[in-house]
Amino acid sequence: MQARDIRRLSAIVLVALALGACAPHKMYRPELAPCASKDPEAQCRSNALQAYQDPAHPDSAYQLGFIEFDDQGQLFDRRQMDAVVTTLNENAASTDQLMVVFVHGWKHSAAPRDPNIRTFRQTLERLSELESRISRKSGDRPRQVVGLYLGWRGGSITVPVLEELTFWDRKNTAQKVGAGGVSEVLNRIDLVRQTRNSFADSGRGRTRLVVVGHSFGGAVVYSALRQILSERFVDTVGPAGQLSDTQGFGDLVVLINPAFEALLYTPLSDMSTERGRYFRCQLPVMAILTSEADAATGYAFPVGRWFSTLFENEREMARRNAVTGTVETLDEGKANITAVGHFEPYRTHFLRATAPGTAAAPRAQAEVDLFSKFRQSWGNDMPASRIPFQGSVLERTADSAGRNPYLVIRVDKALIADHNDIDDPRIMSFIRQLILLSTQDRDSEAPQLECPGTLGR
Repeated sequence: MQARDIRRLSAIVLVALALGACAPHKMYRPELAPCASKDPEAQCRSNALQAYQDPAHPDSAYQLGFIEFDDQGQLFDRRQMDAVVTTLNENAASTDQLMVVFVHGWKHSAAPRDPNIRTFRQTLERLSELESRISRKSGDRPRQVVGLYLGWRGGSITVPVLEELTFWDRKNTAQKVGAGGVSEVLNRIDLVRQTRNSFADSGRGRTRLVVVGHSFGGAVVYSALRQILSERFVDTVGPAGQLSDTQGFGDLVVLINPAFEALLYTPLSDMSTERGRYFRCQLPVMAILTSEADAATGYAFPVGRWFSTLFENEREMARRNAVTGTVETLDEGKANITAVGHFEPYRTHFLRATAPGTAAAPRAQAEVDLFSKFRQSWGNDMPASRIPFQGSVLERTADSAGRNPYLVIRVDKALIADHNDIDDPRIMSFIRQLILLSTQDRDSEAPQLECPGTLGR
């Protein structure tokens, strides 16, 4: 066999291997009929509507809906979205809900037994238990905990080593997904919240919405919401005489190791930095958590961005920091190639480990007690403050205003070891505390906080 024939045969073999190693581009949850079980992971594998119900653990019940998107960012089947949103509206007719959306990232999908789904189920189960305990203490009726898992093809190749080469391919897909159907889905879910709260008795609706995105899922979420977030910050009127606390999308957005450039975050960072004072009732609007050990966004990301921005023009940017009273000069070129969590000028916090990792999550009652302390500490937050959590402490930078609702957090590598290591019990507990703070009644267990002219929820 001649050398030319060998090369040709090798190319054919490589193409065949690549095609055989492609991750499925399909809808994993086509069944629209609801499925209730004490083991939904095993018994509701293809159902888009699931409910965890175990008579032995009634306080941990939750619902979970799946909505899936193709590689072009379009809904695989609009009937799937309609079924999930209809269920939310039916729930809203009789009860308040705590709705938590999760958008997965690189190498994950909506496939049964995906580890992100397993972690999300555990989070919903614990949130339901915490909701039950807090409600018994406050006398309010517990809200129904509902999870919404937004699935897309986060990995295009399944072969080890080769799958690492899909980082930039999946980044482009994430941008399509965020600019496509995800925006519609998130706004439809938020409309459930707004409608329920507007018709609630005495105007005290308690339905809340939290959106969480990991990795490229963070890019999906930010792509879908960044214009809305900017508009709602401007609506608060300022910076000298704010009429309200700063509004975001839903009640909280959390991005973990998000893979998008800091330059896209510049308007929100600038607006929140130029405002030097926030009311005591101001709650977090967005939290960005990035591990200092995340090589994917710390090293691979800037290399790829350097090549893709090679012929762009950039300049120095200036903004005023209301806390220090100085004008800061920022490198637009560096912000354009650096992932948001690694761009130091935009950081507001460091989450430091204070205790070794443990195999088990803290007891539910311990988390409830910690939440009461956290709410008080957040109300007293100021530059350089330190707020303790389960096995960690949140340290605000000296040049960031107290209660600034846009948190950009550098995370100790002992808490998040790499890009995909997001289920350490200390991190999960920290995120649950953020969710509790942003979704509980402001006046529950505490006197009415200072908030002149609050627009409310």
